[in-house]
Amino acid sequence: MIGYVTIGTNNMARAGKFYDELLGSIGAGRMFDTDTFVAWAKGPKSAALAIALPFNSAAATVGNGVMVAMQMDSTDKVDAFYAKAIELGAGDEGAPGFRLDNFYAGYFRDLDGNKLNAFCFTSKPT
Repeated sequence: MIGYVTIGTNNMARAGKFYDELLGSIGAGRMFDTDTFVAWAKGPKSAALAIALPFNSAAATVGNGVMVAMQMDSTDKVDAFYAKAIELGAGDEGAPGFRLDNFYAGYFRDLDGNKLNAFCFTSKPT
């Protein structure tokens, strides 16, 4: 249902480097690349995450209540993605762990303050 999600940035070079490394860690690469818009995906038929300078030329701001959730297929991959984001300078918004019986997630903010998480559905160990 989702084709791509775009989040704003005020520094394309810095955000591009951050997402090249972070999304590269899960096998995603640049699929569109202009001076004002860059999108990453695992392939042409998968959902993408994009960064952009705002079209109206105003400063990019963080949407209150907006979050991009990146689905992983294991808790180990959630842990690794979250750790990579923190290593690249992201801010901690909640270390990986179970939030519900079958929902495992780690939350962070990118270099522009956009909130993201990595999550998976899995059973709690007994």
